[in-house]
Amino acid sequence: MSFSPITGMTETAIHTPADGLDEAAFKLPTFDGTIDAYYAKPKGQSRIPVILVIQEIFGLHEHIRDVCRRFANLGYLAVSAELYQRQGDPNAFDNIPDVISNIVSKVSDEQVMADLDACANWAGQQGGDASRLGVTGFCWGGRITWMYMEHNPAAKAGVAWYGKLATGHGPLQKRNPVDVANTLKGPVLGLYGGQDSSIPLEDVQRMEAELAKGNEAARASRIVVYPDSGHAFFADYRPSYREDDARDAWAKATDWFKSRL
Repeated sequence: MSFSPITGMTETAIHTPADGLDEAAFKLPTFDGTIDAYYAKPKGQSRIPVILVIQEIFGLHEHIRDVCRRFANLGYLAVSAELYQRQGDPNAFDNIPDVISNIVSKVSDEQVMADLDACANWAGQQGGDASRLGVTGFCWGGRITWMYMEHNPAAKAGVAWYGKLATGHGPLQKRNPVDVANTLKGPVLGLYGGQDSSIPLEDVQRMEAELAKGNEAARASRIVVYPDSGHAFFADYRPSYREDDARDAWAKATDWFKSRL
């Protein structure tokens, strides 16, 4: 499998213009210095809800920035950070197993939670309403979405796109979504592909069972499975993209946030 999100880009890639938006790359202050980040929001608006957009396994690249602009066009302050930066550049490797072994396996959940807290704090200082905080993530970031929704009581809603549920990517990830399902701080919408070989339907069913036994936020969570889609069906720049399911899932995701933030 080719790693680079650039060399694998397809004609279906969506390009959202920045007209009417404030958007820029910036240095995000976090617990041990700064990391690279990106934000987008509607021009001239403040006290707007915040959405943290969490990268795929490929890091913070143009597709993730484009998703930030899509949310900004809907009235949110969207922010995303380069969450692997301390461990290395994923673009230095040409295949996913090497990225996982050399970078992703060395990124602890504790580090990521702290960086996402920093994103939320920064957004609150830049005109965002941090009391209306949502989080969404894709692939690696889908798993992190579940974990962050258990970590931060300020997070009101999450949308997890095909994130692992019962396994992680290395020994530093000591718990997984099935382990924290019953203590979520806010409801999560999970969006999964029925043909995703990396996330068995048995894991989805196990997660649903854990949610049903959990607290109020857990019981309010939902998982939608698209039977004919595989992994990364929303990634419009990749061959895995499935337009019909991606459009339906985006509508469900934006409705989820609209009703809760």
